[in-house]
Amino acid sequence: MVTDHEKQRARYVAGTEGAPPVPPPGGYAGARRAQSPLWPPYTTPGQPTVVTTETVKEPANALGWIALVSGILFALILLGTLLAGGTDLLYGVSMLALQLVVVAVIVAALVTTRGRLLGAVALAITLVLNVATVGAMSALQTSASGNYDGRKSDEQKHEEAYPGIKDTDPSEILGQASLEEVRAASESLLADIRERLSDEFGYTWVQAGSEDLRPERNGYGGESMLVEFTSPAWATNEPIQDYDEKLEVMAAIDEVVTEHGLWELYSFNDPSSGLDSSMIAKLYGSDDPRTQHTWEYYTENFPEPLRFYANVYDLSNDSTGDFLKTREAQNARTGEPLEGLQLAVLASRLLSEADREEFEKKLGEYPGF
Repeated sequence: MVTDHEKQRARYVAGTEGAPPVPPPGGYAGARRAQSPLWPPYTTPGQPTVVTTETVKEPANALGWIALVSGILFALILLGTLLAGGTDLLYGVSMLALQLVVVAVIVAALVTTRGRLLGAVALAITLVLNVATVGAMSALQTSASGNYDGRKSDEQKHEEAYPGIKDTDPSEILGQASLEEVRAASESLLADIRERLSDEFGYTWVQAGSEDLRPERNGYGGESMLVEFTSPAWATNEPIQDYDEKLEVMAAIDEVVTEHGLWELYSFNDPSSGLDSSMIAKLYGSDDPRTQHTWEYYTENFPEPLRFYANVYDLSNDSTGDFLKTREAQNARTGEPLEGLQLAVLASRLLSEADREEFEKKLGEYPGF
């Protein structure tokens, strides 16, 4: 007699050669049915439904909060010290000890399960804002501003206020031309050169920039009462590209400057200057004055402080276009023509007549300097 199980087995097996065997009634021992997340758990009739609940995350412990608050407060202390300019305090023993305490609290929080998240946040804060990084920022700020008063002795502060310049005899400063005298001499010199060249070559002129006065450092970390003077530059509106014309222009300028008590003109761009030919080519575009984009001539009235410069810019000798870009950038800053002749005067370590009395009075505070 054929049982129901044999009939069922025959129904599955017939015509299915090679198919896997039919599992026994009730399935294989220990087998599980894959449960789709879209359907509720499968239960057999009469089987109680087991409801599972999600694991509730426990709140962070007190150690985690202490680590976070400590990291934030320490960062605020560092920033406050930075804004106050306390570079010395940042590298003090107290600040380093406080940082070690904060780091210890953060490490303790990281090793606990409930404090790990807040400990990690506190660690990130201290990695960004710590004694090393904030101290470096403070040092850069101090260097830029020159504010080192926290580390300076009274003697150093006294030296910083020295009105003259280190290793320069004050009598030399008092004996040379004043700022006002140099200004007047430069105006007269530049005016005579412009008049001479306008008469001979028909040049017209434009002023490029304005007078510039810069304080001179005194060699002790402070500023002296002396200034560096740069006159307004004067430039021709016309380009000067002919080689012979350039020589004639410089010869005419040479006559004027010698009449004003300066030495004869000296050419930096000429091979006779003594500069290496490769350096001349790098500075002036070529080691041959006939193909140079820049001519630079110079003279002075040593031992007086006045120095005179005459430059010719010639874009016809700019083979690469790089010099044109340089001149365009300069034109954007000062408004000077792209090419042509340019004249200027520079003088260093000048004392204004208005400051002479105060200068001599302050020198009395520095015997032996």
